[in-house]
Amino acid sequence: MPQAYTALKLNEKLSIRNGIATTIVLNISNNYFPLFAISVLGATNYQVGLISSLPQFVGMFAMLAGSIILNRLEEKKKFTAYSFLAARLFLIAMFFVIFLPVEYRSWAFVLLVGFMNLPGSFANLSWQSFIGDLIPDQRRSGFFSDRNRIMTVVGMISTFLIGILLQQFDKSNALPFQILFAAAFLFGLLEFYYLMKHVEKKTDKKKEMKKFDLGLHVYKYKPFVYFLVCSLFFNFGWQMAWSLFSIYQIKYAGATAFWISLFTVSNQIAQIASFKWWGKMADRHSNAKMLILVSLGMASTPFLTVLSTNLVYLVIVNASSGLFVSGTVLLLFNHLLEVTKEDNRSLCIANYNILLALVAFIAPQFGVFLLENTTMDAAMIISTILRGSSAIFFFFMFLYLKKQKPLSINKNMLG
Repeated sequence: MPQAYTALKLNEKLSIRNGIATTIVLNISNNYFPLFAISVLGATNYQVGLISSLPQFVGMFAMLAGSIILNRLEEKKKFTAYSFLAARLFLIAMFFVIFLPVEYRSWAFVLLVGFMNLPGSFANLSWQSFIGDLIPDQRRSGFFSDRNRIMTVVGMISTFLIGILLQQFDKSNALPFQILFAAAFLFGLLEFYYLMKHVEKKTDKKKEMKKFDLGLHVYKYKPFVYFLVCSLFFNFGWQMAWSLFSIYQIKYAGATAFWISLFTVSNQIAQIASFKWWGKMADRHSNAKMLILVSLGMASTPFLTVLSTNLVYLVIVNASSGLFVSGTVLLLFNHLLEVTKEDNRSLCIANYNILLALVAFIAPQFGVFLLENTTMDAAMIISTILRGSSAIFFFFMFLYLKKQKPLSINKNMLG
């Protein structure tokens, strides 16, 4: 027991350090993909939409392949670490996009962003299963709320500093973005290092290797299916507005890199303030019950956004959004782990992520389609309606889970 406890504490410490490196990578690269595409490469609305949706399309096939690979592995650590490293190599390719002929730059960048999600999907899928095995049920809410809070603080600081840096250059200047891509790759090496330091217990997977298994039997487990339906509906309403936010902030409100950084920082400050509260409320009332509140809160953001193009106002709206984004990230992930059994968790997570990738491919394109055929206001309001409607789905899921016996699901879910 003391040895297991020591390994647990070491893995938690390493996971936090790895999470910090991952946060810096994402905050100094992915956060500025739309701005780089629009301001430097002259991308169209359709191409900006593809920046959000194409990675998910690639991810669908990656999840399918990844689920097969992952289910046959005796150890997940190396596969997870090398998948992250492969994804970070695409940042080096992005560094050289500006040297291509002008007519090919934006499409080359969109394709790089999309295909980066091939190893990226392997990485996310394997990490979820990997960390789910390392962190026991009773530790998850407390640990992940603390981990997410620390990552958000780091993300806030790095984003603010990058915003100040980019403000010193003309927004059409490619050099600062190239520097960011290179720096992100270096932090990716640090991310790889901390992943490889985790202590993993080797498991016997020989029985699972005897036959090809897509894991379709996981859909016989009703708690997982109920969560799947609710989560996919919520994610469609949530993600259809992602490209719209970028287009609205940059093209409609005229936001520069500095203001985009302020939007992100205000959102992250709110997340920091609320992570621990969501963790406590989840322990007290259950993840299922708190997801009802999260979906209602998330519904307000698209509607509030289009009320004004005032940049200070948009900073405030992003802050209010952060209060619920923290709950969304924490509750969806923890609830996914709760409604999966340990012996087939990898297959459940893989099937969930494949379907989530399909939704994440369609949703941003649907948002851009609405923008092109109606107005920005109409598209955002539809997102608000869909997000709010998901509260009904989560409510019925909560009622269903409340009636179930503790034999089938974790007692903490019953609230």
